[in-house]
This record gives sequence, C-alpha cells and structure tokens, in this order.
Amino acid sequence: MVALLWFSTLVAAPVWAQGDAQPIGSASDAAPQRAVNVAAPRISERLTAREIGLVINTNDPYSVAVGEYYREARHLTDAQVLRVELPRRAELTPDEFEALQQRIKAFFGPDIQALALAWVEPFAVACNSITGALALGYDSALCWKSCAPSRASRYFNSPSARPYTDLQMRPSMLLAAKDVAMAEAMIRRGVESEHTLGLLGATDVNAHYLITTDKARSARAPLFPAPGRVKGYGVDIHVERAEVLEGAERLLLYQTGKVKVDKLDSLQWVPGGLGDHLTSYGGRLDGKYGQMSAMEWIASGATGSYGTVSEPCSHPQKFPHPQIVLLHYVQGATLIEAYWKSVAWPQQGLFIGEPLAAPFPLR
Repeated sequence: MVALLWFSTLVAAPVWAQGDAQPIGSASDAAPQRAVNVAAPRISERLTAREIGLVINTNDPYSVAVGEYYREARHLTDAQVLRVELPRRAELTPDEFEALQQRIKAFFGPDIQALALAWVEPFAVACNSITGALALGYDSALCWKSCAPSRASRYFNSPSARPYTDLQMRPSMLLAAKDVAMAEAMIRRGVESEHTLGLLGATDVNAHYLITTDKARSARAPLFPAPGRVKGYGVDIHVERAEVLEGAERLLLYQTGKVKVDKLDSLQWVPGGLGDHLTSYGGRLDGKYGQMSAMEWIASGATGSYGTVSEPCSHPQKFPHPQIVLLHYVQGATLIEAYWKSVAWPQQGLFIGEPLAAPFPLR
C-alpha cells in the first residue's frame, strides 16, 4: 500500500486541538492557512463489491425496494445480503441496536469489510449515528455530553483497504434518499462513476470549498487545500469566501458550512460527486431540528454526503477533513473509504451514499 501524502504542510493547531469546543452557534473566527498541493501516487487496491455486505429491513418497503436494486446493481450474492426486522423510526434503543449488531456479526464472514444499509430510518442509536455505532460500538457516555471528544477511529487517514481484516471494524453507509427513485438514481451514479475521472485527456472536474460568514460553521477553513490544480488527477480546487455556490459544472466535491445550502438544484455533479455542510444536525434525516438534511445533497445529484445526528460542537474532527477526503478519493479509494478515512471522530456522524462509487482508477 502506498503511503499517503497530504496536500497541506500546515494544519492549524487551535482548530485541530482536542480540548473544549463551543456549540456550533458560537465558535471563534476561522482563517485559512497556507497549504501546498503536492502530487500523490495512486493506491494499488480498494474495497470491491465482493467485500460489501448489504442489510435490508424487511419491515420497510423503501428498504426492500432499494436493497434489491442495490443487490442487482452490484451483483451481490445471497451470502452478502442480511435481512432483518427493524422498527421504522429515527432512533434505535441501545438494546435494539445490540440485537442488530449481533445479527450482523453472526451472519457476515470475515471477507465482508464494509456495509451498505438499505434504509433512511433508523439513522441513530440514541445520540450516536447508526454508522458510527456499527463501526466503533455504541457509546452511551457521549449522550451525557455530546460536545465531548468522541472515540477516535483507527481508520482515520489509514492506508488499509481491508478495515475489518486489519482493524476489526466495518465502516457502513446508508443508501438514503428522499424516495426510492432518488435512491436508485444515486446507485446508478455510483456504478456509472467507475474509471471516469483522472484519465489522460479527460475534462477536469472541480472541487469547491466555501468559507461563509457563519464563522462557527466555517471551522474547517484552515484545513482547506490551496486553490489550484491537483497534478495528475484533473481536479481544479477552488477556495472562495462566499455564501453559496451557483451553477458549478463538472462538480466533484463541495464543502461548506451553513444551516441550509441554497442553489443546490443549479449544480451539475459528475457521477461519484460528494458534498456536505458543517452544521449540528445534517445527519438528522427527519429534519427534527430544522436544519438541512444530508439527503438534500443526494437529491441535487451528489452520490455521497455526511452529517451529524447530535450536537457535535465545533470539533473539526467530527466532520470530514477537506484535504483527506479529496486525496484518498483521487488516489483511487471508493466513496465509503475516502469519506470514512477523513473523519477522526465519527461516532456522531452519519455517512450516506453509494459506498462503492470509485471515479478514479487504481495504479
């Protein structure tokens, strides 16, 4: 496995420190730091369809329809598909989650490295995201102080292409969208993305990073890569002080910090594109707290997104690291690998999208 190179030679210590953080509504100003874009070698291996396990909730017609569509789209075998009966509500209780966890452990063999969860709800286990709890275990202490630093992920910025074999954890991702038709379109985008970018003679794609006037939600600004072209991958990086991105073409990545992101319907995504907005409750797919759901990114044409299900406060470690997610992705990782490896503390973070999207070729 090729060692990973970072885009930036500087990481702002005050932002990346593990001390106390403020609620997202009251963080201090964030100013971008100087960074240097560097060439990085492609990786030699990544997760494949043979290593993904699919979980379907038979109590949920959406889950059954989307799960069957995904099974056919990725040619999964019967041994890769677990059917369970789960409540159709936003949150599982710890006991309900433990029963699900045991079913997963008993059913899937050691070759299954990651999971696709074919539903929208449940997306949480109390204050934990369901994807965080499945990978790291349920953390009840976090519910007493959700702003505290949460469990660190050994998968963060890892070179491993076999997380279950190497680290005894299975990253997971919800096949979540507003309805079955949108979920099927998202899955098709993931399948269609393979080997479409970073090729000789191909048209460049764009990665946009916005620094908004919402200082707390722009906490990742010091971690943004420098603007410019990523050598050898055909990605143009744009870092802008702006409230909204409108009319962007060939969009690969869009990261910002807002309660709600406007003009998403004006964007032209490439298959495999991903976007997220740093805010407290982007992972609340039920919209309980009035903030934009990560599913809006999928509705706009993105193939993956991320948000937290409980108040994370201003810890950038609880959100995708802008440089790391892009670098893993362009080096050839799948969407689930790139996104998961970019979050240091993913306990509260919900990953949604088509896990196996992989626009960039391997070495």
